[in-house]
Amino acid sequence: MQELDMVSSAVLTGSRVLVAIAARSLAAVEERVTLPQFRMLVVLSGHGETKLVTMAELLDVNSSTAMRMADRLAAAGLIVREVNPDNRRETLMRLTPEGRRLVDEVTARRRAEIDSIVSRMAPEHRRALVEAMAAFNEAAGEPPADGSHPLGWP
Repeated sequence: MQELDMVSSAVLTGSRVLVAIAARSLAAVEERVTLPQFRMLVVLSGHGETKLVTMAELLDVNSSTAMRMADRLAAAGLIVREVNPDNRRETLMRLTPEGRRLVDEVTARRRAEIDSIVSRMAPEHRRALVEAMAAFNEAAGEPPADGSHPLGWP
């Protein structure tokens, strides 16, 4: 097996673990938000107040899809949408305190499960994992997480 194939296989296996963790962390809130809606909440958590068109670009969806997602999240009391006072054709969105709480709750569950797995690794493997993931994230163009609300697909 070629080196690139070995790396890709290891990343694919790791991604299965992370997707399972993400799914479990969302289980308690799945009646309130879908995975794509949660992604919007996470992006708002990291970016703060954001224009609808910018959000659509960040999520790689069209503006009408982002608007429907925002409508549902606003109806659930998780975001606030307002007309931009500087440009009335734009819509601005931000998390409500309840939206922030939901992101924090899901992130805490995810972090606890990841901590449990990582604690079973040898210290040298943990250090290597940090270096490898930092390089992987940089190559993907993902900004570093601030420690409390990691960006990226849950």
